[in-house]
Amino acid sequence: MSVSLLQLIENRLGGHRAGRKRLRRLRQRAAVAMILSVRDGELHILMIKRAEREGDPWSGHMAFPGGRMDPGDANGFAVASRETEEEVGIRLQDCATCIGRLSDISARPRWGMLGMFISPFVFRLEREVEFAPNYEVAEVVWVPLEYLLDTDQRESMIWKRKGVSITLPCYLFGGRRIWGLSLMMLDELMSLVCLQADRKQRLR
Repeated sequence: MSVSLLQLIENRLGGHRAGRKRLRRLRQRAAVAMILSVRDGELHILMIKRAEREGDPWSGHMAFPGGRMDPGDANGFAVASRETEEEVGIRLQDCATCIGRLSDISARPRWGMLGMFISPFVFRLEREVEFAPNYEVAEVVWVPLEYLLDTDQRESMIWKRKGVSITLPCYLFGGRRIWGLSLMMLDELMSLVCLQADRKQRLR
């Protein structure tokens, strides 16, 4: 099941048209790596729990390895690769293959009017690796994709911003809450699987 699920995702990514934000070159940009691996017969996706740091808007959040674009970065793919090596200590060029990308996501600005565009790149891990997290990462976590595809595991949470309470979807995996931008990326990835399943259902 896990190998066929990975193959399905690869096939769907091959024909997937990822959305790209307008004026992306004029805005601050970032990129993340969404790394897939078959582990113990089940397809997993790599996530990190960010270290608790004062002043960091994503402090303690579940996320994907990644970060902001530097002047020396040629493109979003270079950002995702560099940041993954810095944060978890693996060189994607040596151990993984990029199988596609997902749509740009707009992150809310901490101040001012303009936010940041984040580009997710999807990788297939080719071999076992040893992680060496840096000070920004509290934990490296493999999350089973089938757990995320199970709608019974989906929960709701209350997020408060500027005195306004908003109900948002989330997952709670081993006490770690997955929500927000990371969940938006996961939802697009999982939609590639669900779209295929919906088509098969309609053909029956």
